[in-house]
Amino acid sequence: MTGFLEPAYGDRSLADVLPSVAAALGVAVPGWTEAAPLALPPAPAYVVFLVDGLGADLLAANPHAAPYLSSLLLPDTVGTAGVPSTTATSLTCLGTGLTPGQHGVVGFTSRVPGSDRLLNALFWDKDVDPVQWQPHRTGFQSLAAAGVQVTTVNKREFRGSGLTLAASRGGDWVDADRVGERVAGAVAAAAASPSLTYLYDGDLDWTGHRYGVASAQWLQQLAIIDAEAEQLREALPTHARLLVVADHGMVDAGPGHRVDIDQDAAFREGVVLLGGEARFRHVYCAAGAVEDVRHCWQELLSQAALVLTRDEAIGCGWFGEVSAPVLPRLGDVVAAARGDWGLFSSVDFAYETRLIGLHGSLTPVEMRIPLLVD
Repeated sequence: MTGFLEPAYGDRSLADVLPSVAAALGVAVPGWTEAAPLALPPAPAYVVFLVDGLGADLLAANPHAAPYLSSLLLPDTVGTAGVPSTTATSLTCLGTGLTPGQHGVVGFTSRVPGSDRLLNALFWDKDVDPVQWQPHRTGFQSLAAAGVQVTTVNKREFRGSGLTLAASRGGDWVDADRVGERVAGAVAAAAASPSLTYLYDGDLDWTGHRYGVASAQWLQQLAIIDAEAEQLREALPTHARLLVVADHGMVDAGPGHRVDIDQDAAFREGVVLLGGEARFRHVYCAAGAVEDVRHCWQELLSQAALVLTRDEAIGCGWFGEVSAPVLPRLGDVVAAARGDWGLFSSVDFAYETRLIGLHGSLTPVEMRIPLLVD
């Protein structure tokens, strides 16, 4: 598939991070192989710092804005996100050690099976139990059960959220809305041995969505993130290792590459529900309409997207092995945007039309993520 980068599940993906950290901590976790995919240096404490939106290609292109993180970026310190390359899916890959087809958080929005409504995985629906939606034990729970001191340092608003419970339940929680709180919380947690401390910063992603990754605002935010990471490394105990990762990269949707599917009624023929996001659409079809929808979308989006049936996408390995409960959450047809195209819906997702930076597809700039150790 020209222009696309397939996920490296079982090799160098986000789902391989926590199993590799367990191996580096010298902790045996049932179900996780001791021969971890990422050869992380042994240490009694690891701090995993996830920077939302910090794609490896974006970091490599802007070393002047992020000298510290760029100094750690080498050919063997790059991995991939899962599919779709979006926050909710990626955070759950990291937190569970599972592929999207196993953990079931398959996009920003996806169909609630047996209904004609969508689950928004970032904001979550109160009538959808996150533990039922993602019933597998998380990596945080597994590490805690193995005797590791596990601590999440994150914003107060995320404590107990649906996505938090689905992706990263387990261990202790430290409220931290500001950089100083995050650094202090991580330093205190990393004093324990063996320990895993998890930090999250979403400001770079927010800035990219609003202003684009080519903006002065995004570069300034990258510089702030770089300083935060360096400050964190300097403050950590000497026995602790810092692992900086990301959930995806980002592309700016070009002015002439923004398709509004609601400007052509043909896009809606045979479609009962539209999900996903502007770079990766889940298309849920009426009974018997899958091939017609696939053909129509292929014709209309020949330059803008790769359009596959669900079975074809699964066959490509996009979601890893897909369990039966997860299958109906995936679109009957999926459309992965090429280049810098965006597949918008001014009716169903009007707010997306105001975004500049986007992610979710399989282009290298979206898929490649840093795996930086210091």
